[in-house]
Amino acid sequence: MSGVSGKRIVLTGGGSAGHVTPNLALIDALTAEGWEVHYLGSAEGIERRLVNGKVAAYHVVPVGKLRRYFSWENARDLLRALHGLWVGWRIIGRLRPRVIFSKGGFVSVPAVVGGALRGLPVLAHESDFSPGLATRLVAPFVTIVCTTFRETRVPRARQLRFVGSPLRPALRAGDRARGLAFLGFTGERPILLVVGGSLGATALNAALRSRLAPLTARYDIVHLCGAGKEDPALEGPAYRQFAYLDDAYGDVLAAADRVVSRAGANGLFELLALRKISLLVPLGRGASRGDQLENSAWATAQGYALTVQEAALEGEGLDQALAALDAQAPALAEALARFEVPDALAEVMALLRPYGA
Repeated sequence: MSGVSGKRIVLTGGGSAGHVTPNLALIDALTAEGWEVHYLGSAEGIERRLVNGKVAAYHVVPVGKLRRYFSWENARDLLRALHGLWVGWRIIGRLRPRVIFSKGGFVSVPAVVGGALRGLPVLAHESDFSPGLATRLVAPFVTIVCTTFRETRVPRARQLRFVGSPLRPALRAGDRARGLAFLGFTGERPILLVVGGSLGATALNAALRSRLAPLTARYDIVHLCGAGKEDPALEGPAYRQFAYLDDAYGDVLAAADRVVSRAGANGLFELLALRKISLLVPLGRGASRGDQLENSAWATAQGYALTVQEAALEGEGLDQALAALDAQAPALAEALARFEVPDALAEVMALLRPYGA
């Protein structure tokens, strides 16, 4: 392949942890096989914090947001997006990687388009049941679009490949005893893990905290509440809170008996792969494009989880939903035992490996 440099790869993706965490698994696997890994991301996005120190270099590209409603900000962001395309094209030209891998989000567009215009192969991964706008925009430029769900279809994609979602090996290697030690729980009572999402989930946090007394009478609770949303006054022997967990997350998941979570695709796949009895609280269309509603509807229809809408959490709604989850736990566990868990990390590595030969 002419014009490329060494065994070098560019990864991109960001805007939320779901567009980054699968790349973390890839970074470890690629580095172990001798790849020089570069990352294209935004200046302020969560991707910069999560991949910091794990790659050969982090390259900043300007990012614009395409809103689905009229706003004068769209004009400014269009200029920023065009500038980002130019910067991405230049960075890709300077790095001359053998291949580009995109996890999605608007920050990925400059790398994908820039790489395609340079004649480089581009692989992408779409997490959600239906493709996001960024994936739909770049699909014609992508060599292979990998998907988390077998049923996903991406208009104008040249080739689709069902792989699942790349899981960090640390999640598969999670240890309940280590998780209990980390949390300071004995394991004698059921442990409830509540995941608000990487950007926090104000309504979910409020619903839990408003019912903390009756719920801590039933569970030991660990709460991932989002950066800046911790409340030290609430800490107690049955309630632990963290803004975000990285290395310890696998152990905490292993210790959890029940999980309440948003329904982002990567987080959902992790819960399914680890056979966790889960209550999903998807973001509604007022706060998203509706992808979490589709993800959770699919999981519930398959019998893998229960879904409750955010509005139903008011008052004693969370207590009632958790009681329903406990009642249906045996049926959910039986369905989860049948869930197909493809080794997405191995599948994606197999697709990337020929470009490093």
